[in-house]
Amino acid sequence: MVSAERYDRAKVGAIIVAAGTSQRMGGVDKLLAPLAERPLLAYTLDAFQRCPSIHQIVVVLREQNRAEVRRLMTREGWTKVSDLCLGGRRRQDSVMAGLGRLNLCEWVVIHDGARPLVTVELIERGLEAAQESGAAVAAVPVTDTIKVATRERFVRCTPDRRDLWAVQTPQVFRFELIAQAYCQARGELSDDAAAVEQLGHRVKLYMGSYDNIKITTPADLVIAEVLLRKHGR
Repeated sequence: MVSAERYDRAKVGAIIVAAGTSQRMGGVDKLLAPLAERPLLAYTLDAFQRCPSIHQIVVVLREQNRAEVRRLMTREGWTKVSDLCLGGRRRQDSVMAGLGRLNLCEWVVIHDGARPLVTVELIERGLEAAQESGAAVAAVPVTDTIKVATRERFVRCTPDRRDLWAVQTPQVFRFELIAQAYCQARGELSDDAAAVEQLGHRVKLYMGSYDNIKITTPADLVIAEVLLRKHGR
């Protein structure tokens, strides 16, 4: 694990993106859905609260969840959570809102609230990897064969699987870099690294975890509970 002392002079902020609409959850808000008898979001915030390199946490959420998350803050003692702010229509709008609430941070760790299996070690590895170019993204090698298809679903080509990685969060950036990237971003982006890539800036991939799943359907909650038990959480 990376020593927190390395970042003592470089304040690190975290943005937890939790403003999604949970469209594939059958009417259940996944961020507050029960996972092993606790709200899903609690596991995500626990990891960032425990991480010694993180100084400040901003949670970006929907208005209807603000009161409940504030109650959770009081109950759980997440002292690093400095702000709850409202998200926007697109993911990049939500991240920009979070960036505006960070206080003099040199580094920013951006993470999906719906990835409750994140660990302190994964966050720290991202901070270490980001030292090389100012941008680092958790990812895992793709294990399935991938086909690139036409709009009519005919196979166009089969890329070499050895070159393919499935991207996750955390994603770690120098504050100035990600702020500039989003100010100049074009189109709707599916992840934060894409904005930095548009600048022509190098993004380092670091080894994520196959257990670091994103909850998108009710079935994912069942898998996440099994994984939590596996890790003794």
